[in-house]
Amino acid sequence: MVDDKTLSGRLFATINYTLLTIIGLVTMLPFVHVVAGSFTTSAEMAVKKFVLIPTDWSIEAYRFIFSTSTIFKAMGVSIGVTLVGTIFSMFVTALMAYGLSRRDLDGRNVIMFLVVFTMLFSGGLIPTFLVVKELGLIDTYAALILPTAISAFNLIILKNFFQNIPEGLEESAKIDGCHDFGILFRIVLPLSMPAIATISLFYAVTYWNTYLSAILYLNESAMWPIQVLLRQIVVLASGMDYSSALDNTTPPPEQSVKMAVIVVATLPILCVYPFLQKHFAKGAMLGSIKG
Repeated sequence: MVDDKTLSGRLFATINYTLLTIIGLVTMLPFVHVVAGSFTTSAEMAVKKFVLIPTDWSIEAYRFIFSTSTIFKAMGVSIGVTLVGTIFSMFVTALMAYGLSRRDLDGRNVIMFLVVFTMLFSGGLIPTFLVVKELGLIDTYAALILPTAISAFNLIILKNFFQNIPEGLEESAKIDGCHDFGILFRIVLPLSMPAIATISLFYAVTYWNTYLSAILYLNESAMWPIQVLLRQIVVLASGMDYSSALDNTTPPPEQSVKMAVIVVATLPILCVYPFLQKHFAKGAMLGSIKG
């Protein structure tokens, strides 16, 4: 550990902070460009190509996007799928992780082998589609949630976190007459909030970015989440009449629309992250201590 009171320590700290600041600024440049580009006119975008601070500010792209209910429908679908999917996935993942964290569970090693096996091998796209179709989930929002309800990676992290909780707490609860579900919901989960917050963020980002599942299982455009609508606008905006994606007839600059939709699609999940950030690193690291 470097002593920041010595000359070499102060020099190291200065260089370290300088490099980290430069890397942070470089990392932020694409995001700043996207946000600035969404407020830029077509004339300025054509001349500058890369804009960090617009000279002529314009909200025409946002006015165009929000001039129709299409964007609000897609946003509502994404929010609903994210909330329901995250809650459901956390519930079933916590139940399975708690069971697998009990060393006295019969067949625990076999089940864990099967869980890890799914991380390496899967049935493939076509078999998965056939299963979803036979279950009658086509054109339902359940098709966006159930096939990916449990992530093997998230399950293992949460299981390892549960194993770090002292067994004495659970034994004391059993002596007091608490059953397994009571131990899980009254003792284990309250003590596992860092891991719960971390896994919830993983699931929320996954559901918010739902794209391939929506393309495969949803035939009705009215049911599309925001990411699919984003794809439609970006593809149709490339030299075509992309106003049809939003039922509008007066399109503003196509580059500004692309960047505005990216901002609209990204902003909600970015607003959630600061509330979970303090738990993120702790939950991920503690869940990886033991196997």
